[in-house]
Amino acid sequence: MNRTTLSLIAGVTALAAVTGFAAVSAPDPGAAEERTGAAATLPVERTGLLCPQPSTSDLAETTYTSFTPVTEGADDKGTAVLRAAAQQSAPEEDADGESEDEKDGEDGSTGENGKKDEQGGKDAAKDDKADKPVLQLQAPGKPVAVEANGADAPALVGTADGRFASGWTAQQTTEVAAGTGRGLQGVACSAADTQFWFPGASTDDSRTDYIHLTNPDDSAAVVDIELYGKDGELETTVGEGVTVKPRSAEPLLLSTLTAEKQTDVTVRVVVRSGRVGAAVQALDDETGGDWLPASADPSGSLVLPGIPKDAKAVRLVAFTPGDADVDLKVQLASPSGLITPAGNETLHLKGGMTAGFDLGDLTRGEAGSLVLTAPNGSVPVVAAVRVLRGEEGKQESAFIPAARPLETRATALDNTAKGTTLSVTAPQGGAEIEVTASAGTKGGTPQTKTYTIKSGTTQDVEAPVPADLEGSYALTVETRSGGPVYASRTLARTEGGVPFFTVQPLPDDRGMVAVPDASEDLSVLQK
Repeated sequence: MNRTTLSLIAGVTALAAVTGFAAVSAPDPGAAEERTGAAATLPVERTGLLCPQPSTSDLAETTYTSFTPVTEGADDKGTAVLRAAAQQSAPEEDADGESEDEKDGEDGSTGENGKKDEQGGKDAAKDDKADKPVLQLQAPGKPVAVEANGADAPALVGTADGRFASGWTAQQTTEVAAGTGRGLQGVACSAADTQFWFPGASTDDSRTDYIHLTNPDDSAAVVDIELYGKDGELETTVGEGVTVKPRSAEPLLLSTLTAEKQTDVTVRVVVRSGRVGAAVQALDDETGGDWLPASADPSGSLVLPGIPKDAKAVRLVAFTPGDADVDLKVQLASPSGLITPAGNETLHLKGGMTAGFDLGDLTRGEAGSLVLTAPNGSVPVVAAVRVLRGEEGKQESAFIPAARPLETRATALDNTAKGTTLSVTAPQGGAEIEVTASAGTKGGTPQTKTYTIKSGTTQDVEAPVPADLEGSYALTVETRSGGPVYASRTLARTEGGVPFFTVQPLPDDRGMVAVPDASEDLSVLQK
C-alpha cells in the first residue's frame, strides 16, 4: 500500500471514530484537484436519525416529515429511510431505493428456479409488511410527509446514505386536541449520542414528563438517569442501569424515578454502553406541553434563540455541574441590539443545584434571544426556557434549550405558508445568511432569499415561501459570512382560542466534514 493511500484511510478511520454514524469515502480525482490546504470538505455519506414516540393520546394527529437539501459534490445514488423502532431488520436496498425483496417479487419470496413458494410467500409478505418504511425520500430537495393518528404512531429509527446523507433532516409534529399536553408538539429527530442534559423538566404533580430513550443498534444500551433539583441531586429509585432493548424505544415517567416533587429539574442521561437518542416530553394539565430537546453541552456562554415576540411569560431554568457557584450575566438580543433586562442583570447559580427564574414578558412584543455568560466563561452551564403564549385559561407552552451555533447549514421542516416564523440571531458579530424554501410535499417551486443579521441582534426574517405551494415545505438556512449564527423556527396555529405553538432550534446539520488531504505525509503513523 503506498503512503498516499494509507494517509487518506487513516484520516477517514479517525473521522469515523469521532463522528460515530457519519462516514465519508475518498473524493473523486476532480474534487482533489480543486482542493487547497491540508484538508478537504466533503459531504457525509452515511448518517442516522432517531424520532421518539410522538404521543400516548388517542386524540393525537402526527405528521412525520423527511428532507435532504441538494448538496454539491454528493453521490448520485443512495437512500433515506425511516422505520418503526420495533422493526428488528429491513431488506437491503439498492441505490435506487428498491429493496432486493421488491425485485424478487411482490411478496419478496422465491422458490426453486425463481418460482414463488406459496407458504414462503405468505410468511415473507408478513415480514415485508412489518419492514415497510414509514417514510422514504425519493429525491434531494423535495420533502416527503406521512400522517399517523392516535397513540399507535411509533418511534422511528432511520439511516441515510449516498446523496441523501448530507444534511438529512427529519421532524415530527403532533397536534393533541384535548387533555394533558393539549396543543402543538414538535421535535426534530436527532442523532444517537452518549450524554444529554435537559434543564427545564419537572416532577411536580401538575406535570407529566417522560424521558424518551431510543436505541438504534442491534445490542442493548445501558443508561443512567440523574435528576438534579433545587438542593442538588435527587435520590432515584430505578434511574441507574436502565436497559434499552435493541432497536426499541423506552419512555420513562420522571415522577416514577424519584419520590421528590419539584417544579424545576435538570435531567442528565449518561450511556454506560451503546448509544441512544433522548428527548423529554413535558406535558402540563393547564398549559399544554411540548418537547424539550437536549441543551447544548455545558458552556460558559449560551444562546437560547427565538423567544416568540408575543410571549406572555418566560421562565429560565439553569444548572451548573460541579461545586462552583456562578453569577450569570443576562442579556437579550433584540432587533436593535443587546440589552440587559431590568431586574435580571445577573442570576446566581449554586453549584450542582437547579435554579428557576421568572423573567416575565421578556421580549415585550419584539423578537428576542437570551444570551447568558459566565464571568470569563469560567463556569460551564446548561439552560432552557419555558415560554407561555395566550391569555390566562387559554395558554400554551413550549421550550427553547441553549442551542449550538449554525456553522454552515441547517433545515427546519413541516413549514406552512402561514404560521411559520424563522428567528435568527448573531450575538457576537454580524452575519449574512441565505434561506431557501424547498418545493412543497405536494408541489411548488423553490425560492431563495439573502439576509443580513446585524451584530448583537435577533431578527424574525420574512422567510421565502415556494411559488405555487402545495403541502408543507422545508426552510434551509446557510451561513455565507460572519457569525456565529443561531436560529429557531416557530410553528403556530389557533385552535378554540388557544394559541397552539412549538419551537425548534436549528442545529447545524453536520452534512459536511473535513478530511485530511491525501497528499499529507502521515508516515509518522507507520513508526
